[in-house]
Amino acid sequence: MALPTLTYRISIVQTKNRKCSYCKKKVPAESALRSGLRAFCCMEHLMAFAKSDAGKAVIQKAIRQDTKEQLDRMKTRSNWLSEAQTAFNAWIRWRDRDKPCISCGRDHQGQYHAGHYRTTAAASHIRFHGWNVHKQCAPCNNQKSGNIVEYRINLVRRIGEEKVRWIEENNETRRYDVEYLKRLKRVFQKKLRISKKLFDK
Repeated sequence: MALPTLTYRISIVQTKNRKCSYCKKKVPAESALRSGLRAFCCMEHLMAFAKSDAGKAVIQKAIRQDTKEQLDRMKTRSNWLSEAQTAFNAWIRWRDRDKPCISCGRDHQGQYHAGHYRTTAAASHIRFHGWNVHKQCAPCNNQKSGNIVEYRINLVRRIGEEKVRWIEENNETRRYDVEYLKRLKRVFQKKLRISKKLFDK
């Protein structure tokens, strides 16, 4: 299984001279073989590298990457929308981690959601807008359908009447394409990762 993974990635390197990943000698650009980002002076050294521990690690990484790319190609727009929403919601819960539930004002140890003031069904065009989404406890979100009256009262206190009216009166139409959803997912995952890293310092 290892050799086909390396073989189909082999190509002639047309860039500056590089070192063989196996023997470490410089290889002229016009004669180098390449597997991923690694260069080899000959097929024998490529095969030897593939059998080494380092080579096996490279192969496994390539297989994982190929599998991920294949799975990504199979995803529908709905899949990407769900994944982007998950990344965004995680960011909202982290952003509001020190705040109580937007609706009931309680601060407890139970489960919290990213609760939308205007739902994704009613206003999908602002489903990723930070003014419209805040940390909300599970009882308010699930059992009280968002506890929307109290949500609005506390939302005005938090972001102001003008912004709340903007949310309520915004009736644009928007359809998120797949590339935009992919980018949204990456952006919010990165924001969350960096924020947590900075917080831990």
